[in-house]
Amino acid sequence: MVYNLKEFDNQTIEAFAPAEKVGLVASVNPEGLPHITLITSIGAAGPKQVILGEFCKGDSKTHIQKNPKIGFLVMSMDRKMWRGHAKWTHLRQEGPEYEVYNDQPMFRYNAYFGINTVHYLDLIDARGPDGLPLPKIILSSLMTKLAKGGAATGKNERILNVFSEDLFNRLDALKFIAYIRDDGYPELVPLLQCQAADSRRLAFSTMAYGDELHQIPVGTDVAIFGMTMKMEDVMIRGSFNGAIRSRGIQTGIVDIGWVYNSMPPAHGQIYPPVKLEPVTEFVDF
Repeated sequence: MVYNLKEFDNQTIEAFAPAEKVGLVASVNPEGLPHITLITSIGAAGPKQVILGEFCKGDSKTHIQKNPKIGFLVMSMDRKMWRGHAKWTHLRQEGPEYEVYNDQPMFRYNAYFGINTVHYLDLIDARGPDGLPLPKIILSSLMTKLAKGGAATGKNERILNVFSEDLFNRLDALKFIAYIRDDGYPELVPLLQCQAADSRRLAFSTMAYGDELHQIPVGTDVAIFGMTMKMEDVMIRGSFNGAIRSRGIQTGIVDIGWVYNSMPPAHGQIYPPVKLEPVTEFVDF
């Protein structure tokens, strides 16, 4: 994958400005595994600086302060896409970017929360704007729908709940995969054709974005993020087990080992199930 930009041009800075966009950040958790978060407040403070507005405390904000390497993806409402990598440097709770964020209608007129912290990252590289290869994506989605039945695990014990399985099977849902490159930076790849073979395995035709998908080493831990335009989303982590021939179609498979609900207000791990513990200490907010 070629990232030929070392700084943002004016077109990119303007494209990053609206709150109405898809913004994804791939980070590395303390165990060295990929994590994907929807952060629509991602923006550009200048030609060489990425910013993230924090209004909800999630795992990604903690991850990037411990391991500053991230991958990012921005998709505008006209389906133009930018991807790249950046490195976290510092945060501020005041300043011009803080004021600009909180002057936006989404946050200025929100009675419950606004942007409380701005994270600053140095741009490493980027590419875009790239269009989506829609004919390939559509054909790849139809091929996945045909092939996924042959890729099912055959096991009855559920991992994905019905809501999450249905989300991944929606042809209009957006999906993306992330893995950690050899240099430690997460790599994000569109995976709109991905679907659930069953509640324990995701499957996808490698026709769309095949060159990038074939660069993921077999056995690599990957994260896959699925979302609808209603901002319903779920993230899974699992093992990429390469591509198999399923019903005559080359099909990539990911065996699910971990599921995360990233929707506020109750984001957190949902598989394996977390034991409920009684609250014994109350934090004074």
